[in-house]
Amino acid sequence: MKEEEVNLCQIQEWYPKFKSFSIKTLIHHLPESFVHYLLDDSSPFVLPLSISNDDALPNRVFNPVDEPDFQLKQESDDDSDQPTSPPPSFPDLESDVKHSISSLGGSVFPKLNWSAPKDSAWISPNGTLKCSSFSEIALLLRSSDSLVHDLCHAYDSCTDKSSSRPSKFFLALRKWYPSLRPEMEFRCFVKNRNLIGISQREVTTFYPALVEKKERLREVILEFFIDHVKANFELENYTLDVYVTRNESVKIVDFNPWGAFTLPLLFDWEELEEAQKEEIDLRIVECRRAVRPGLKTAVPFDYLDMSSGSGWDQFLKNADQEFQQQTRDDND
Repeated sequence: MKEEEVNLCQIQEWYPKFKSFSIKTLIHHLPESFVHYLLDDSSPFVLPLSISNDDALPNRVFNPVDEPDFQLKQESDDDSDQPTSPPPSFPDLESDVKHSISSLGGSVFPKLNWSAPKDSAWISPNGTLKCSSFSEIALLLRSSDSLVHDLCHAYDSCTDKSSSRPSKFFLALRKWYPSLRPEMEFRCFVKNRNLIGISQREVTTFYPALVEKKERLREVILEFFIDHVKANFELENYTLDVYVTRNESVKIVDFNPWGAFTLPLLFDWEELEEAQKEEIDLRIVECRRAVRPGLKTAVPFDYLDMSSGSGWDQFLKNADQEFQQQTRDDND
């Protein structure tokens, strides 16, 4: 894999060309000071000082010295007042973000050049990546370990690696849709500019309706790829995540590099590398026994909501119980 392949999969690179076929998104260049803030783990977890009064989150999320158990200073040090650093502030970025949130209907989910802070949804007030303020976005970004990939390791798999990070970082704010169906996102595998495979994106669940729609879905996705993507995306080998709406319109969710950190889902990379262009292989979970309870994904993947009461938490518990019961029945 080359750096160019990774770079072309950044959302600020592909979205302008494909925005009419994608989720509405507004993109902001991040100042280097904000990038440093995201990476700084030497200071207490402090949210940026807000320029507005409509953020519900407290400025200081957690500071060990605020708790009695962490008062480690000796009495002899009490007289020497240590200056307290003011909270970071990014007024220009916050103002731009606030305007974008309003333009996108009041709720967005954030991502950087490649990745979304999926692993930090638990810390948000609503347990999802849904954000309605700059503070909520900063909370998710600062809490995420998965974003370290974008910030520090984006080119680790590149044979021509010349840097550990891109020269610029961007914040993409994507319109929040509450009613997307998890079974209708698919990962497409493109080799030598030909669509060779399609996988159900949410592989933890068996959806009977997909079995009935399988052939039609293959036709719809292939037609969209040929008409709008094949000749317009620069790479020869890559993956493409798409969402199929109720009226069979196809929306682009994301582009990802071929191989490396991109999940092959119901395929494996070895068979994809060896695949020849014949009939396109669309793979779905064909029965309940074929689900993969350990791989928790959602549709789009960035919309993952694992909070208590979201439906997904109980669903996965039920799926795991059913899987265990099927295993016991098979052994009886």
